[in-house]
Amino acid sequence: MREFNGLLNWGPLSMIRRNHGLEHATMNLLTAEYPHGSFAGHSDSKGFWIVGDVSTDKLLEVVQNALRRMKSGEKSLAIHANCGTNYVTAGLIAGSIAWLATLKNTNKLSKKLDRWPLLVMIITGALIAAQPLGPKVQAHISTSGQPGNLVVKQIVRYERKGPAIHRILTMDEIPTAEEKRD
Repeated sequence: MREFNGLLNWGPLSMIRRNHGLEHATMNLLTAEYPHGSFAGHSDSKGFWIVGDVSTDKLLEVVQNALRRMKSGEKSLAIHANCGTNYVTAGLIAGSIAWLATLKNTNKLSKKLDRWPLLVMIITGALIAAQPLGPKVQAHISTSGQPGNLVVKQIVRYERKGPAIHRILTMDEIPTAEEKRD
């Protein structure tokens, strides 16, 4: 397990996870402030993208607030209900259960159709069981609620037909010698 944690905290993966956490924190704060707004995001090692109608100044304010709150210990902001991790986790579990349920080799369509209700019930149960797992996978694998020395370097707005796209670039700020002593 220690090796796995070491991998998750390795350079580029650590940046992706911390950016993903900051993206989620930003999305959580944006949707709280604009409950009828529609926003989407995507993270990588250099930062994250936000798609949605919000001014660049307002987005900078929200991102900085999200970062400040995360640095103050609000790790739960890094978890988002509509994260793709939730859907992948549910799909992986339901798909695996469905695959296992169809392993019994039969070539007759009628035999396969006889198992259909059972298969639907099993997959539904797997999807229900997977609901609490997605946020746990987010918390321990795909995001980090601890931004460390992450800072916002730049926000660039891209105009296009449809909602605006913002690119939020981040970096690890190297602490000064005085900050290291504190």
